Amino acid sequence: MNVEKINILNIPFSNLSESEFLENCQKGLVVTPNVDFFFYSHKDKDFYNIINSADFVLCDSQLILFASRFLNKRIKQKLSGSDIFPKFCFHHRNNTNIKVFLMGAMPGVAKKAANKINSQVGRDIVTSFYSPKFGYENDVMESEKMISMFNDSGANVLAFGTGCPKSEKWLNIYKNKLNAEIIFCIGATIDFQAGNIQRAPKWMSHLCLEWLYRLLKEPKRLWRRYLINDPKFFWLILKEKMGIYKNPMS
Repeated sequence: MNVEKINILNIPFSNLSESEFLENCQKGLVVTPNVDFFFYSHKDKDFYNIINSADFVLCDSQLILFASRFLNKRIKQKLSGSDIFPKFCFHHRNNTNIKVFLMGAMPGVAKKAANKINSQVGRDIVTSFYSPKFGYENDVMESEKMISMFNDSGANVLAFGTGCPKSEKWLNIYKNKLNAEIIFCIGATIDFQAGNIQRAPKWMSHLCLEWLYRLLKEPKRLWRRYLINDPKFFWLILKEKMGIYKNPMS
């Protein structure tokens, strides 16, 4: 399938519906940009490169969806990692060739998420899991351990959720060493699946208030993202609408 790309600011979104993605995601790197991604993609070349080299770039924000309409570019659907990854697993419930490795979250959380996903799917689609130690992205030995664990596991799908931009930047260095057919960068999805972090109610998500829900839940960790970094997105979208936006990475 030749996937249409819709460029918003400097990120090329894959213009796919949920069903189109599930039918066509058979290999490659899947990333799910939210508004925070624009902050990193405007200042970090490595992060920008991995996003632009991804095979599937899915819209993980209602705000981005609305922005696409404001710009008359119209992304088909919001496909957040926390929604699309469990649906991917369920889609392959009868495909025993798909075996998933969960990489991320705190010790014990990935195991809990694996048990929940396997219960929903009806088979042990998640066969392995590991919680990388703090600072793994700057630790060559830990990184090599992570690669070996995945390659020795027999899994062919890596669900990598250690947070943005760490996951994406680590993959920019190491993804070619992984014997993975599909790699998902899924942010906090492992925590969501385990019930370790509660998702915002659907009505808040539809009203673009998921950020507020998460800010109230984790103010110390997320205040800078939502109150300092993300508001710059609106100015950049307005500049693109006026035709005066310039990609700093081009």
